[in-house]
Order: sequence, then structure tokens, then C-alpha cells
Amino acid sequence: MRAVRILVPDSLADEALGALPPEVELIRIGDGPIPAEAADARMALLTGTLPRRLDEILAAAPNLEVLQTVSAGVDWLGDRVPDGVTLCNAGGVHDTPVAEWVVTAILAMTRRFPDLIDLQRQGTWDRGINTFVGGGAQDSPLWPIPNLEGARVLVLGHGSIGRAVEARLKPFGVTVTGVARHQRPGMHAMSEAHALAGEADVVVVLLPLTAETKGVVDGAFLDAMRPGALLVNAARGRHVVTDDLIPRLRSGRVRAALDVTDPEPLPDGHPLWTCPGLLITPHIAGTTAGWEDEALRFAGDQIRRLVAGEPLVNVRAEGY
Repeated sequence: MRAVRILVPDSLADEALGALPPEVELIRIGDGPIPAEAADARMALLTGTLPRRLDEILAAAPNLEVLQTVSAGVDWLGDRVPDGVTLCNAGGVHDTPVAEWVVTAILAMTRRFPDLIDLQRQGTWDRGINTFVGGGAQDSPLWPIPNLEGARVLVLGHGSIGRAVEARLKPFGVTVTGVARHQRPGMHAMSEAHALAGEADVVVVLLPLTAETKGVVDGAFLDAMRPGALLVNAARGRHVVTDDLIPRLRSGRVRAALDVTDPEPLPDGHPLWTCPGLLITPHIAGTTAGWEDEALRFAGDQIRRLVAGEPLVNVRAEGY
């Protein structure tokens, strides 16, 4: 029985991938020399030490057939995947945590939680009601506070995460419109995104990052959004043209909740930090307790498929 060699980080726990067929041999890679056995490896699990040593690994493992990530996004690999090597991501693993973050962000921004937290830190009990009733709502950061019920949400990139977002928003009485790379039944094409943005109260970006989607949310797109509408980005920072977003946040033209930024990480003193109407989290939407365990279990399933000669899932090409 010929061994099926899989490259994994040396930090990987023996049980993390689940029960593997007896012919599977895990070749562990740390900071030392790449083991000679890597030359016969068929799959590399890109987590731990492996991503930063990828070029070395590719040189030492000419017989690789599969690169398996534990992330949904694969844009960070760029053009480094050799011809003839299949790239698979961990799509599906991050659906629930990212969808929860998106819904949380929409609720928090709709109900003005960032403004309320600012008041709490100031020790100010200001319900804003007298200002609102007196007709001076423009002077209050709180009023009017809208309901989420009845809102129209546009999802750019309506894949598995988009479906998870829609399922969680539906009970709030929200209307969700999906945009996909290619038009299909029930989905709109990217060419319609600007027109649809003008009808939405919230625009959620969940697109994979490709040459076609980089900078898709630019000044023209932001100006097509409804005044005061909310932009939510849980995909990649480079989907949004930061220099176009900043003046529109400052003017109140739009509001935003960003889990990702361009540049990232956001450096000290960057103007985004002080923009009004903006919630920023440090690229943690998909990082919750247990996500890595689930991603590794999925990778174990892929190894079992490889050994059994079954088709792999989540095969990706050109970022999709």
C-alpha cells in the first residue's frame, strides 16, 4: 500500500483531521528544513507555518496535486498556484460566524449603538426625545432611530455566506436582493449593482476579491446609494476605495460598518479611525471559537476524498 503523503504544520494535533485512512502519512513542517518526504506529497494544508513557506514547499514538492486552505478567501495566494495544482478553499466553514457579524453590524448601526456607546463613555443620559419632538432631529446623533423591519438589503456576492445572511435577516421582515458574478434565477448581475444600490437601505459586500471586483465600491457606487444608507463590508478591504469612502462618511452621505479595510491592518492615525458614522472591527467576522476545528475537520474530509478517488469540493479558480 503506497503512502498518501499530506503536508501539514507541525503544530497540528493528531486528532484534528479526524480518522484518516491507514495509507495517509502526515508530513509535518515547522521552521526547519522541508522534509525530503515532501517530494512525494499530494496535498498541502495551508495553515500554521505552511502559508509563509509556500514558495519553499512548492519547490520541494513537485508532485503536489492539491492546495487546501482553511480560509474562504483565496486572493492572498495570487498567482502562486502552479499549473496542474487544484486549489480548494474552506467555503462554508465561515458562513455562520460571518453572517452573524453582518447581522450584528446592521442591527448595531441601525439602532445607533456606536452613538449610544459614545454617550455612555461621556456619562451622558441623553435619549434625544425632546430634541426629536421639538423638530431639531438634525442636532441629535440618535434621532430618528429607524426600525430594521421593512429595510431593503442588497447583498453583493450572494454565495453561501450571502444565503446565511439572508436566512438570518428574513425574520426581521427585511427584503434581501442578491447580486452574483453571473446572473441566474433569483439573482441579479453585477452590471445592475449601481441601480440596485439606489433602492437599498443597506449594501452588504461579500464578494471574493478578483481583478473584476477590486474597487467595485468606488465614488460612483457610493453616490448611487441612498443618502444615509449603510455600507457593510465583511469581504476584503480592497473592494472599497478608501479615499472615496472617507469624504462621504464625513459628509454623512453614507454610513459604514467595516470588518476589513484598505490598508489593513489600519495604521495609527489613519483618517478612517475618526470618521463619523463608522464601525470598525479588526477582520474578526469569521473568527469565532471553534472555527479552526471545523476548518480542519473539513480538510480531513478532503483528504479522505482524495484517498478514495472522489471529487474534491470547494475547488476554486480565479477567486471563485
